[in-house]
Amino acid sequence: MDTVDEGAMAGERKIDRLLGHYGESHRNPRNELIHFVAIPLIMLSLLGLLTAVHPWLAYGFVVASLVYYAGLSVVLLVTMAIASAVALALVRAMGSAVLPISLVVFVAAWIAQFVGHKIEGKKPSFIEDLQYLWVGPLFVLSKLFVKLGIRW
Repeated sequence: MDTVDEGAMAGERKIDRLLGHYGESHRNPRNELIHFVAIPLIMLSLLGLLTAVHPWLAYGFVVASLVYYAGLSVVLLVTMAIASAVALALVRAMGSAVLPISLVVFVAAWIAQFVGHKIEGKKPSFIEDLQYLWVGPLFVLSKLFVKLGIRW
């Protein structure tokens, strides 16, 4: 039985189980720092790539992500909605350069992520379960919230 299921039996919130499991492969401070930079860049560049195909793809991705987050934490949902709006504004500001900028940032940020996991010595969580692609941004936010004393 995996960690997420064990937590469910203990009465823990789903978000706490997901973040706890995600955190197991993100304990090295260098890997954590890489993720704090790379995850927001991946989010931004992913929205840029989707926008380059068609803006509605980016909007649809944001809506689908927010629906997922709505079932986890209202505070994280609201924060991710704000972060997504800012990211979409930045993507729009890239104008006609959105595709090349987003492509370079996306590739560089993913390379950084895998370097971080090489340092950590553990595989990325999303290889086990794709939902962890959505948990990564929440991991960054939750760590930031803890440092700021914000209860979520």
